[in-house]
Amino acid sequence: MQRGAFTFVLHSHLPYCRIAGRWPHGEEWIHEAAVDTYLPLLTSLYQLRDEGVPFRLTIGLTPILTEQLADPLILEHLEEFLEDLIRRARADVLRYGPLGDYRLVYLAQFYQDRFTFLLRSFRERFGRSIVGTFRQLQDEGFIEVTTSAATHGYLPLLARDASIYGQLATGCASYRRHFGRDPRAIWLPECAYRPGYFVTEEGQTVIRPGIEGFVEGMGLGLFFSETHLVEGGAPVGKAAGDALGPYQAISRRYRLPVRAATEPTRKTTYQPYYVYDANVAVMGRNNRTGMQVWSAQWGYPGDYAYREFHKKDGTSGLHYWKVSGAQVDLAFKDYYDPVVAAATMQGHAAHFARLVEDLVAEYHARNDRFGIVMAAYDTELFGHWWFEGVDWIREVLRHLSRSEVVALTTASGFVEQHPPDEALALPEGSWGQGGTHFTWDNVDTQWMWPPIHEAERRMERLVARYPQADGTLAELLNQAARELLLLQSSDWPFLVTTGQAKEYAITRFQEHLDRFHQVATAAESGWTGDDTLAWCRELQYRDNPFPNIDYHWFAPRQGHPVVTPTVG
Repeated sequence: MQRGAFTFVLHSHLPYCRIAGRWPHGEEWIHEAAVDTYLPLLTSLYQLRDEGVPFRLTIGLTPILTEQLADPLILEHLEEFLEDLIRRARADVLRYGPLGDYRLVYLAQFYQDRFTFLLRSFRERFGRSIVGTFRQLQDEGFIEVTTSAATHGYLPLLARDASIYGQLATGCASYRRHFGRDPRAIWLPECAYRPGYFVTEEGQTVIRPGIEGFVEGMGLGLFFSETHLVEGGAPVGKAAGDALGPYQAISRRYRLPVRAATEPTRKTTYQPYYVYDANVAVMGRNNRTGMQVWSAQWGYPGDYAYREFHKKDGTSGLHYWKVSGAQVDLAFKDYYDPVVAAATMQGHAAHFARLVEDLVAEYHARNDRFGIVMAAYDTELFGHWWFEGVDWIREVLRHLSRSEVVALTTASGFVEQHPPDEALALPEGSWGQGGTHFTWDNVDTQWMWPPIHEAERRMERLVARYPQADGTLAELLNQAARELLLLQSSDWPFLVTTGQAKEYAITRFQEHLDRFHQVATAAESGWTGDDTLAWCRELQYRDNPFPNIDYHWFAPRQGHPVVTPTVG
């Protein structure tokens, strides 16, 4: 008898980088993620589908990522990127052959075959449409695709309700255009949430709605949260700083403040809850399954047989080495063996499936309730950071599709079948380190927020001044809204904090800020001649996401008047 359910919730996101630089920072972020993660994932899901495996999976594609994955120029550059990888692998076969190092020859041929297969699949099997292939899998009922804020703006730190509304309205409109339906669930950027609060606006006390109010207003029924926001207590897992990927870099540069531990809520991540005073459900990340992958200390990706991410061939840039051992210096890594790694992956997939079954069975035995294990990860962790991870997802789904204990589901599907029967007053926080907003708001990034907030207010003034714009003026205002969204991306402060691409992030932040104010000035000055239109079209080509954006979405809407209660 099935006693509970399981879903992967994969969050896919990269910043806007179309024609904004190439290696090491810029458009090749998209190309690498497509080659390492998105195309292999689609291949694995197609394999399960074609084998008749009744899998289910929840995957989020942020609107700004979706716009880029559907962009013809990026897809053209992706093909060039894959062709170059094939050439590099072929050159390595020829380079290492005369040296007699047949392990490297074997690995170079392995990569040549892999990249050739991915390029052929992209062109032929997926019809050069990554987004369209995800859409097809959703239309066939295998996956749920969730949405997010337009450019992954860090919503709790935005100063104006108009910007929060604009981020979500633009994101939902993009989703409808690409997937032909309304989204049912949303991944809040960085799982960042804040409740409603009182604020004084022009001498009047008003309430700024909690994030759930905006989510409900968009017709969305579900969002996801970090573990400690649901269960109470101290941050755990990724929020506590034990994580793979770019989040590792943060604690090396800062002494992190930790969110104060709270009393346990007696709530659980095995159930969804309505967020207090809203018809919106929240589902918390299961920490035990999360850390089985996320943990930099004991997660699967650290197994010695798996491919080493950080060491690359000095000529081709390909990965020929394995993790090899704990604390083994990069200079002493041994060669990677795909066959051994695949066998190791199979063992880890079986172990994870048993873990899910045990967790579901234990929860059911204690509470006599049908619960869900929601395992949430950044999609790019699989394939990119953990090379074997995409195959691991496939095999976990294969195992659990045969389970007599666990039912595979999508997140919204579970909420529809098992609606919440309790409400939760969710506290403020995120899945960033320390469980707070610190990763995006700290001594290195505090200078970024006042310009964002001033741009938000200027956008509101523009909408109020031109309620019925058309022609060139409307194009200018829509471009101003587009630049504001790109300016608000959480990626810029994140990259500054981690130090991974600090100068690049600062440059991109300043470029979008400058473009916003240039366009706003043109609109305010009434410059609507042919030269202005040509200049605006040039900006539209460079920063082109969200073609159906409507500047009216950024109209002033700050809070609601507070009515003083009558004292009896």
